[in-house]
Amino acid sequence: MRALLEESFRAAVAAADPRRIMGPQLPPPPRGRTLVAAAGKAAAAMALAVETHWPAAAPLEGIAITRYGHGLATRRIRVVEAGHPVPDEAGEAAAREILQKTRELGTDDLLLALLSGGGSSLLSLPAAGIRMADLKTVTQQLLNSGAAIQEMNAVRKHLSAIHGGRLAAASRAPVVALIISDVTGDDPTHIASGPCTPDPTTYADALAILRRYRVTPPASVKARLEGGADETPKPGDPVFAKVQNKVVATAHRSLEAAAEVFARQGITPVILGDTITGEAAEVAKVMAALVREIKTHGNPWKPPVALISGGECTVTIRSEGGRGGRCAEFLLSLGIETGGVWAIAADTDGIDGSEDNAGAVLSPDSLQRASLQGLSARALLANNDSYGFFSTLADLVTTGPTRTNVNDYRAIVVP
Repeated sequence: MRALLEESFRAAVAAADPRRIMGPQLPPPPRGRTLVAAAGKAAAAMALAVETHWPAAAPLEGIAITRYGHGLATRRIRVVEAGHPVPDEAGEAAAREILQKTRELGTDDLLLALLSGGGSSLLSLPAAGIRMADLKTVTQQLLNSGAAIQEMNAVRKHLSAIHGGRLAAASRAPVVALIISDVTGDDPTHIASGPCTPDPTTYADALAILRRYRVTPPASVKARLEGGADETPKPGDPVFAKVQNKVVATAHRSLEAAAEVFARQGITPVILGDTITGEAAEVAKVMAALVREIKTHGNPWKPPVALISGGECTVTIRSEGGRGGRCAEFLLSLGIETGGVWAIAADTDGIDGSEDNAGAVLSPDSLQRASLQGLSARALLANNDSYGFFSTLADLVTTGPTRTNVNDYRAIVVP
């Protein structure tokens, strides 16, 4: 069963592999030159896919900013590795260069933006008056607060010189953005903080989000948001008449690929959706209730059944010292609530939170094995230390960087 769960996860990742899906999505070369501006965990793989399919005689250059350890060897598009989930100076320098090169494009040229999850921090160019140190601070505060990614991005757009449609606004050339979605709903404005899309949020929205999550930002951040000058371009702005945003990979397609794996084994796949959000431990409680209903009453589906879902849960850090991302925390809570069941939860980018694993596998005897080794599942969950739990059991799923990202993948098998 563990092998089957891991096979389903690999199928989900493969369905979003840029090297498999990008070729048919590329626009024709322009009369002039093409500048590639890539940002995200899939940026290097997307850039390599463009190089593979782009005509050798057509001018092509650009920069792809990706997370440390996610780079690939390219020939025409330079790959820069930078900080994620907290931005750093390497990403800032590369973003500044992208913005400058974009401003130099003419009307016969093309800006080809390749965007994926992680682009919000990797393509970080602080707005005037904001230091990178302050942007790092508020980013970490938001990460710890439990704010949803859409809320985090609303704040970051208003602290940036390149997000929230500002990259597209800087281009005189037509813009084509090819996007791998890592957010629920697949709205391009939320992916990599929407550098090529209109921004419906405002400075007032950003301030409200900070208040909602009790974030006290650095003085420069507070001053910019309260000042409200230089608002991001909004829907209907004529600058977007020359811009095309196209989502080329989604979480739902990855869930469908995983469902096919279970169906071949005679297990009925049920896709619960790719938009599941909320605190990971609380989402697990809802899933556990569904598992109990299926096991006890055969409703709403008769077993064997695989409950498949995607989306992006959150974890509010309650104490210091714990390790583990939202996928492992989901599984630990699910194990406590069900007493143990076969399940996998893993991030399709290969990194669960800030750890070195993609996620983990839960088995019906996980809690029993943990108890024999002196581990308290409830105490570890209270300490946000799901990594410690699954690491001790040797039940982590470790893939290394997958160089794509369509958010979290979860599958629970009720036999």
